Amino acid sequence: MKRVILFIITIFIFISCNKQKVDPEYLREITKYRLEKDVSFKNDPDSPFNRDKTIKFTGLKYFEVNPDFVFKSKLYRYAIPETVIVLGTKGEERTQIKYGYFQFNYKGKTYKINVYKYPESSIKEGKEFLRSYLIVWFRDLTTGDETYEIGRYLDIEPESSDPDYLYNLDFNKAYNPYCAYTPIYSCAIPREDDFINLRIKAGEKKYHNK
Repeated sequence: MKRVILFIITIFIFISCNKQKVDPEYLREITKYRLEKDVSFKNDPDSPFNRDKTIKFTGLKYFEVNPDFVFKSKLYRYAIPETVIVLGTKGEERTQIKYGYFQFNYKGKTYKINVYKYPESSIKEGKEFLRSYLIVWFRDLTTGDETYEIGRYLDIEPESSDPDYLYNLDFNKAYNPYCAYTPIYSCAIPREDDFINLRIKAGEKKYHNK
């Protein structure tokens, strides 16, 4: 309880200090998102910290909320999607479809981030929702320094049938896969061409400092 109260006090101080440069409503949204994730990671029996009792939960670490890293983009689908192999952190091979990409402009430069999908052969009964699931992960110039050395992931809305639909790319919600906390998990490793030549100082930082 003491930790939650301290966290809430920190939130109010943070909002007060940032109200000139960050929309207060957006700041509250991200703050709520992070607080709820902390509570879930601490209490959910399926969280990595409760699945692996050898690691201690001390709260996730984040960059300050930065609205400059929120973008909108259409999904640019490849005419002929490529089937690629993605390695897992335990060395296993995973087949994914390199489906398309998003693009965004930051300080006058255009960047792109690849979008993957599950191959039809891997979609089992009861998992039909995966047909519209867009997989996004990346590495950037903070990777291995301020952020997890494997890379980070980004949740995206399900694929829209509208070719002009604008997807929300909010790097303040970029997060670590579970293998960032404990080696009992294996996670997909972003490929070489998933690198973004930019310091994305937004979202989750690395949890363990080695």
